Amino acid sequence: MAQWTSAVGAAQLARLLNSQQDRPAGPGTRRPPAYRALADGIRLLVLEGRVPVAARLPAERELALALSVSRTTVAAAYEALRGEGFLESRRGAGSWTAVPAGNPVPARGLEPLPPEALGSMIDLGCAALPAPEPWLTRAVRGALEELPPYAHTHGDYPAGLPALRATIADRYTARGIPTMPEQIMVTTGAMGAIDAICHLFGGRGERIAVESPSYANILQLMREAGARLVPVAMAEGLAGWDMDRWRQVLREAAPRIAYVVADFHNPTGALADEDQRRRLVDAARSAGTVLVADETMSELWLDPDVEMPRPVCAFDPAGSTVITVGSASKAFWAGLRIGWVRAAPEVIRSLVAARAYADLGTPVLEQLAVNWLFGTDGWERAVEIRRAQARENRDALVGAVRRELPEWEFEVPRGGLTLWVRTGGLSGSRIAEAGERVGVRAPSGPRFGVDGAFEGYVRLPFTVGGAVAEEAAVRLAAAARVVENGGTSGAEAPRIFVA
Repeated sequence: MAQWTSAVGAAQLARLLNSQQDRPAGPGTRRPPAYRALADGIRLLVLEGRVPVAARLPAERELALALSVSRTTVAAAYEALRGEGFLESRRGAGSWTAVPAGNPVPARGLEPLPPEALGSMIDLGCAALPAPEPWLTRAVRGALEELPPYAHTHGDYPAGLPALRATIADRYTARGIPTMPEQIMVTTGAMGAIDAICHLFGGRGERIAVESPSYANILQLMREAGARLVPVAMAEGLAGWDMDRWRQVLREAAPRIAYVVADFHNPTGALADEDQRRRLVDAARSAGTVLVADETMSELWLDPDVEMPRPVCAFDPAGSTVITVGSASKAFWAGLRIGWVRAAPEVIRSLVAARAYADLGTPVLEQLAVNWLFGTDGWERAVEIRRAQARENRDALVGAVRRELPEWEFEVPRGGLTLWVRTGGLSGSRIAEAGERVGVRAPSGPRFGVDGAFEGYVRLPFTVGGAVAEEAAVRLAAAARVVENGGTSGAEAPRIFVA
């Protein structure tokens, strides 16, 4: 049985390899042999996530023709990659990309730093900001005023409080997507929503297509559910999805579920345009794939001139193909664990029925607090505070990193909470490990990939600003110098909690 889950064509791989020629070599660099340059190019594409792990590579003859090199050169490159652990082969099944067994992806993350530790360690692991007061306090007070009638009931509402379900449905309707309360289920955060969806649609062994890179905690949730993850590389920079790759994966791998973040993607910050959304929904519908659209970042545009596309579910208003997940955690506060699912009524009924064997329901007081925010101007005013804070932090962090680490590369997203940074050829895992010793936590790129991709990246969230952002960049630069000087073993990637 083949061990690959996707395939890379010869012409596509040739284009990716040729794109690397735009990167200038350092002064005095000796030109390596052709086979070595080819092997290094493929290895870099895997580490950067531009070629997924477990992707079948072209046959030697096909790639040789596409690159206009000899078959011997390709054969020698493949053999070198096999020796280094970046390629596996089987007679009759071909060759597919891999990562060396000695570099496993961390299976767990550390708990968030306790408040008393924050004085000595700058924590860039969690993409979450403090509550936008005074709106949290006001929402809780409003919830307490509405609580007495519910206190006389059993308190279990598997689908969510009827009042909150109706309010969320009305908010979708106001966005141009007619929605009934029967299409809404309230969950314990977005993670609770996606966990329920995965258990309903993605049983053990089912294929789930995911963006590459993608949100680390969701990837881990899916792994633990026994899913077979099929990575789909993002387009370059902030361009969003590569639709040719998505169509290919949906057609050839036939995943049961596809999970995407269209709005200020975590971790890259990319914003998928309206045409990409329409085409992806059409492709998923044709493939019979359930498209799970995570819109937890959808209200976090940071630049005033950003024009937000219509939601993904606007191209499937009945909810037969698209299941939408929303949350109050990113736009408001992570400590308010309220999320929701929008889908077809029959899907909601199935999710609610399955919930009886999980958590039974979401806390009533928190639901009342969110309903109070939605029912007043509290939500909009709190999100305005959140945007202003994130924008200020983003600009401070971008300026500090550019000053302290000018060789690091990134594009500045126009929304969201994260900066996806290429670390100038250094190992992101080793930088994260060294950062722990110099007082800064930053999750390494492989946490956001499948099976060890994105070794040359780190994710930096917009959670600190001002002098703290400056100090964070100074400490990251110190960690980079440690790695450059060979001061880490790199035996295991550090285990960083990622939110």
